Amino acid sequence: MPVSSIFNDVIGPVMRGPSSSHSAAACRIGLLLRDLMEGEITDVIIDYDPNGSLVTTHESQGTDMGLYGGLLGWQAFDERMQNYRQAIDQAGITVTVYYLSYDAKHPNNYRIKIFNSKTYHTIQAVSIGGGMIEIQEIDGAKVSINGDYHELLIFGNDLEAIHSILPQGLEYEFLKKHCGDRKFIEIKSAVKPSVEVIESIVSNTNVDFVRYLQPVLPVLSRKDLMVPFSYCDDMMKYGNENKMTLWELAVKYECARGDISDKVVFEKMQHIVRLMRESIQKGLQGTDYQDRILPVQSLEFKDKMDNGSLLNSGMLNTIILYVTAMMEMKSSMGIVVAAPTAGSCGVLPGALIGASEVMQKNEEELVKAMLAAGMIGVFIAEHSTFAAEVGGCQAECGAGSSMAAAGLVTLAGGTLEQCVAAASFALQNSLGMICDPIANRVEAPCLGKNVMAASNALSCTNMALANYDPLITFDEVVATMFDVGNSMPHELRCTGLGGLAATESSKMIEERLKKFKYC
Repeated sequence: MPVSSIFNDVIGPVMRGPSSSHSAAACRIGLLLRDLMEGEITDVIIDYDPNGSLVTTHESQGTDMGLYGGLLGWQAFDERMQNYRQAIDQAGITVTVYYLSYDAKHPNNYRIKIFNSKTYHTIQAVSIGGGMIEIQEIDGAKVSINGDYHELLIFGNDLEAIHSILPQGLEYEFLKKHCGDRKFIEIKSAVKPSVEVIESIVSNTNVDFVRYLQPVLPVLSRKDLMVPFSYCDDMMKYGNENKMTLWELAVKYECARGDISDKVVFEKMQHIVRLMRESIQKGLQGTDYQDRILPVQSLEFKDKMDNGSLLNSGMLNTIILYVTAMMEMKSSMGIVVAAPTAGSCGVLPGALIGASEVMQKNEEELVKAMLAAGMIGVFIAEHSTFAAEVGGCQAECGAGSSMAAAGLVTLAGGTLEQCVAAASFALQNSLGMICDPIANRVEAPCLGKNVMAASNALSCTNMALANYDPLITFDEVVATMFDVGNSMPHELRCTGLGGLAATESSKMIEERLKKFKYC
């Protein structure tokens, strides 16, 4: 797997839909499939393993929407996403879904066969969490394509002859020969191959055809990529030696990871912060979407907050309001930023933007807090998971709470040690949180868990600022979270088979929603 990036793995993608593991990840798989077929698709056959999570969730949590949208060439934030069924029919693409037990190794596993009038390809892919993906097999050959390179696939029977004629103008980081059901050379490049280079390869008699797969991630990888630290303990040592704050360490890390300047890193996060703020403000104006469980609740909360009907809890009520507005935007197909996932997209912006406004912090201070949160998320991405299908909701709302706590300490002017202590507290408090979405929708109890995660972040911030001792290092807590996730029953990890999802009330809501033909 590639080295984690704040903008690839932790804060992002910008998207529409209920779930980054489903909607955004599936969209990225669809985009790569579209490139594999050069945009010409007639039929798609998808196999989902009943032992995974997608059999019960591919419709209700947006996998179909994302995958079909990607096949049509749409990005995850495309406003047409909610019309994916009609659009796929109009494009003349026939999709058939089978539920088959084939010993899938990951709960979010896709086995797909895709056709046009000239050819077909088979792939296996997984959604890893937070919108991240890996294509693991093409035409029977083992590959590892994450969407962080320009990929050139050169098909032909004599791979040695093809290798010998590759033009000198072709820049690449890695080259590998594959012999599966078809033979092909895979070339990973940090730069896009020119049209002239591709045409010269295609013109060779040993080459059957060439496919160019565009990157789907915002930050690309490269050969011999090095980052200053991969564990939190190493980061703290580096930070103390160089007298750096957490947000400064985040900039240092991301500059090395993406081979970009500190100015570009700051501007990328500034853009994300503005998107988050805009989404919250739109949510506070009220959202309208028929196919969802919960009504708009943020407006009444705001009214009662303004007229003093709620208990006085300081900035917490503003945070709750903002978390709710962001979750309502997600549930109405509005634009959200997965941070670290769409299911937990309310925690981080709700906590940091809400607190920053109450504290009258400026945008620059908010961006720094968001960068600090992103750095904490990198360690979770590197050594655990953001996928509820793997780790339960502790991997989503728990991770978001941990990130938000570090960001809040940064807003408050706390030290590096206090930031990490707050992150450790928040994740410790979240261990064992299951994922049991009612009616297989990412709405409830997700809203409550987002509010709880933001509230937890605020409490842990004050504990850390008062120098409470977390006792357990953050690296150990991250490892423990992963172990706890592996110990959870399959039914409690976003399958819709356990917890509140299995109650009679949940099943009744699911039946009611079937009239919309989305569930």
